[in-house]
Amino acid sequence: MSSRLADKRILITGAAQGIGLAIAKAVLREDASVYLIDRDEMLLREESERLKGEGYRVGYAAADITDAKAIAAVVEQARDEIGQLNALINNAGVNVFSEPLETTDEEWNRCFDINLKGAWNCCKAVLPGLIKQGGGVILNIASTHAFTIIPHTFPYPLAKHALLGMTKSLGLEYAPRNIRVNALAPGYVATQKVIDYWNSFPDPVAAEAETMKLHPGGRIATPEEIALAAVFMISDECPFMNATCLTVDGGLSVQQHPA
Repeated sequence: MSSRLADKRILITGAAQGIGLAIAKAVLREDASVYLIDRDEMLLREESERLKGEGYRVGYAAADITDAKAIAAVVEQARDEIGQLNALINNAGVNVFSEPLETTDEEWNRCFDINLKGAWNCCKAVLPGLIKQGGGVILNIASTHAFTIIPHTFPYPLAKHALLGMTKSLGLEYAPRNIRVNALAPGYVATQKVIDYWNSFPDPVAAEAETMKLHPGGRIATPEEIALAAVFMISDECPFMNATCLTVDGGLSVQQHPA
């Protein structure tokens, strides 16, 4: 463990598994204090207590990011448990893929409520504290869907495009307050969601192989590789990065066609 994030008190959403949990572990190894949020109360408690048992400074609360009042209360609770927050990682999200004209109102609302409104609820709850203490960092976990389009994945790319727009808007708005707002855009990552996607095909092995073929390096990212990028973005090692997005996709979004 080093101490690159020794002064950071970080709220992380969607932190009970996948990329969120990998980020939590990575920032803790860099001596940060964290407050973890997830809707899955049982899994969140299990993972959080395991990290606390390893000696890390961890607080947690089960909460739904679409509930603005609940998130505001969690931010106050986090301040009481680990101190005034000075960083937020908006990781929680949900895949909502459909054909445009087949997308129901329920699917549309679920996509935007979680992927955009939920992230804004967290920003809105944390920003006053960041302003009061003279600065801080917000990192929104976006996606390559924030600037590329895959057919049949509507309306998810719309929400991620909007999240990137919110990142840029807030970054400019609060730069005079010494608050950096950036985004991180992973491509395919070996999480349970991706495994479930492969398993939805008649031949999961073939589906996985097709995904790998899309990537110049012939593989997809691990959650830990995304977490390493998040550590950098949340640290003071990139003090002049603001209102921008770092892409971590192994070159997927750069090439026009797989080789």
